Amino acid sequence: MLLQIAEPGQSPLPHQVKLAVGIDLGTTNSLVASVRGGRADVLVDESGQFMLPSVVNYSSPDGPVVGSAALELASQHPADTLVSVKRFMGRGRKDAGKDAERSHYRLADGEEGMVSFVTSQGDISPVQASAEILAVLGERARQTLGGEIEGAVITVPAYFDDAQRQATKDAATLGGLPVLRLLNEPTAAAVAYGLDSQEEGVIAVYDLGGGTFDISILRLHRGVFEVLATGGDTALGGDDLDAAIVNWALEQAADVELQAGQYRALHRMARKAKESLSSELVVELPLGDVIADADPVTLRREEFEAFIQPLVKRTLRACRRCLRDADIDAVDDVVLVGGSTRVPLIREAVEDFFKRPPLIDIDPDRVVAIGAAIQADILVGNRPEGDLLLLDVIPLSLGLETMGGLVEKIVPRNTTIPVTRAQEFTTFKDGQTALAVHIVQGERELVADSRSLARFELRGIPPMVAGAARIRVTFQVDADGLLNVTAREETTGVESAVTVKPSFGLSDEQITEMLQSSFSHAEEDKTARQLAEQRLDAEQLLQGLDAALAADGAELLSEAECQALHQKMQALRDAARGEDGALLRALTEELGRASEAFAARRMDKSIKQALAGVSLEELDQEVRE
Repeated sequence: MLLQIAEPGQSPLPHQVKLAVGIDLGTTNSLVASVRGGRADVLVDESGQFMLPSVVNYSSPDGPVVGSAALELASQHPADTLVSVKRFMGRGRKDAGKDAERSHYRLADGEEGMVSFVTSQGDISPVQASAEILAVLGERARQTLGGEIEGAVITVPAYFDDAQRQATKDAATLGGLPVLRLLNEPTAAAVAYGLDSQEEGVIAVYDLGGGTFDISILRLHRGVFEVLATGGDTALGGDDLDAAIVNWALEQAADVELQAGQYRALHRMARKAKESLSSELVVELPLGDVIADADPVTLRREEFEAFIQPLVKRTLRACRRCLRDADIDAVDDVVLVGGSTRVPLIREAVEDFFKRPPLIDIDPDRVVAIGAAIQADILVGNRPEGDLLLLDVIPLSLGLETMGGLVEKIVPRNTTIPVTRAQEFTTFKDGQTALAVHIVQGERELVADSRSLARFELRGIPPMVAGAARIRVTFQVDADGLLNVTAREETTGVESAVTVKPSFGLSDEQITEMLQSSFSHAEEDKTARQLAEQRLDAEQLLQGLDAALAADGAELLSEAECQALHQKMQALRDAARGEDGALLRALTEELGRASEAFAARRMDKSIKQALAGVSLEELDQEVRE
């Protein structure tokens, strides 16, 4: 009798292949790909189209309409047609309001949590709309591959924060897809080009999608694919190039006011014009199809390039910052991702910036989905020889609040994930039995300048003197970039934890500003942190002296000595309310020196009490033992 032994996670039947897919959930279009016969390629629908427009319409009582059919309804039912919904994933009403207004959406009431859109079928969240898109792609894969999907890798912009990643994962679950992992889009693109087969190399991935821009610097070293640094803009993409054409067209039509349906129709016309200008020098926009009595207008490529130049420069500024973060001057290869990278000006700008021609062999619309499919094939166990190791990074530092409103960074930005980092903390006050843990994100030194992610409490700490408790706080960031924080009191084992699932994400301005402000406010933050630390030192000294004076002041100090100490303590309290760090440090040191004699007398008293009633013979015996 023969027994077959299989690798863990792999089929025991040599010819049985698990069905796995890679999905590029895009702002404008979405795709699904799979590895068949050892080759990865995108899957097409019944009409032979591989791209599914990321559009969902809710005007029909029979249920949502997804894809091209929904796009056709956008101008007739603008409020019921959700376009570019990826831009709203994980975002709250406050920071998404401007984009919603520009897209002519009506947001549901309520300031808390993720935004929802008012439609004929009720309030719809970006997660629900994305789930409809993913469900259609999942069904396409089942029909094409002939079975149930056992694992999916879904790509996200490298700059997506925790909220946006979690929202994407929730959408996949709602859409009936088993998620193997989330994969950064630039990393997927590099995998698609087979750059992982090289022995060494530094690769830049320039990804200008419909609604987001990402730049990532990756290093391959002996089979390990490591993201050295990542940057970008979650609200800059091909949609903005289209919007630039729309604004230009409205200027030609004397700035007429458009209804929502007209705006959608004009936006589609602008997108087609942008695509045509990648191969043509001149394109005509028939404005009369959208605006009554409007004459057609002619747009030349050089005009188009002139008014998108500021947007292109924004992407190059992000590239410059990313190279600086990665601490490198040059790259070996440049990969272009996203349909808007077909624009000649963008290709020229990228080549000029990186000083080498970009790789364009694979369709920039397909490359991310293909890379995700290759990774899914490995993770599901179909490729025992697959030894590709992907190491992504977190985009912004993670830490927690300590006394004085200071940020203690536990996981610095650009740290490779998955990662586990732990640090020990202690209590601030005598008898403290609980600890509030406040998790923050950002590059600044003070909590007030950082973004709050979550809060939880650790209770059941045994009452001890300040500084005696040992509380270990552990940060775990998984391969999808999701954060779990645990606090444990080491002597008793009491533990509390939280999985960080914030209900809203960062706006484009916040993400950019959080990085830029860490540089522009570096000296200011250093001074502010020093002042906060000095205030904390002063507070600890004052609390200790207050307790000591209450216990032994009348017995061990004369009235004049007590009065002198109280005067210095009051001066220190007054200084702690001010902004003069040098004065605060000087007064803290002065009070410390002034209280040394009192501390010595308290020590003598403690020793005498401990030795009271103990004979010299007993003391000698204890020393000998």
